[in-house]
Amino acid sequence: MAKKKKTAPAPRPAQADKPTTLADLIRPEIREKLQADAKEQAETLRKTEETKRLEERRKAEEARKAEEDRRNNDFAYLLENSKMDWKTYK
Repeated sequence: MAKKKKTAPAPRPAQADKPTTLADLIRPEIREKLQADAKEQAETLRKTEETKRLEERRKAEEARKAEEDRRNNDFAYLLENSKMDWKTYK
């Protein structure tokens, strides 16, 4: 039996053989403008998300503070949650 000859691997396609992309088809100045617009849009989106997150945090803090004030005015709550060791306050 004869050995099979190994075939050489297929050559890789050249740079010119790659499929064209949209970035290759449009003019560079238009592509740069689109990229700048995308960066600006991402920045504004990030800022709005950050302000929304800060607003939610502020509202949660206000709600917690209001609940604490309400509980401080409730004598039954204060009596239930106070320490019963009054000797330390003599």
